[in-house]
Amino acid sequence: MSGLAPDKKRRAAFTAGIVGAVVLGMTALAFAAVPLYRAFCQATGYGGTTRVASAASHRVLERTVEVTFDTNVANGMPIEFSAKQRHQTLRLGETGLAFFHVRNVSSRPVTAVATYNVAPHKIGIYFQKLECFCFQPRVLQPGESADLPVVYFVDPELASNPETSEVRQIVLSYTYFESADAAAAALAQAETAQTP
Repeated sequence: MSGLAPDKKRRAAFTAGIVGAVVLGMTALAFAAVPLYRAFCQATGYGGTTRVASAASHRVLERTVEVTFDTNVANGMPIEFSAKQRHQTLRLGETGLAFFHVRNVSSRPVTAVATYNVAPHKIGIYFQKLECFCFQPRVLQPGESADLPVVYFVDPELASNPETSEVRQIVLSYTYFESADAAAAALAQAETAQTP
């Protein structure tokens, strides 16, 4: 009987090691989930996520699509945000340029982060951005306003895919959020300023 006790201890230690490794692995996956999901969406266009292009299209078709611009602001975000044009019609492969207006209506700096997608979702992989204000967070000083550009094109391959060949209208939607890190820092700074 005494010979079995060390064997049981070894098995218990082995089991504890496996459980610890699984917990550590799950924790690592939890932290990696958002960047991995974002990379997956950008690579596949899943959920209407657009792609980032390194160069303009070398091919332009006669077929046109109408792009409608939609703007949203998260609850409590102290900014005004709107598209300077409501629609644009362009040929597949043609480079488009659209502007959006943003203004900080608060008395404090705001770090704004824009998320984006397109509808219908199935054309996310065909909507290519060359330049966009949404690629980086933007700090807006109190009362500051800016016109922000988006340079984009719709890949001509959209026309040759039977699942997307009927698409004639696209909605490009942006939502501005306040950076959680910046909001926490501003709150901590305000609380520190109020402490005597």
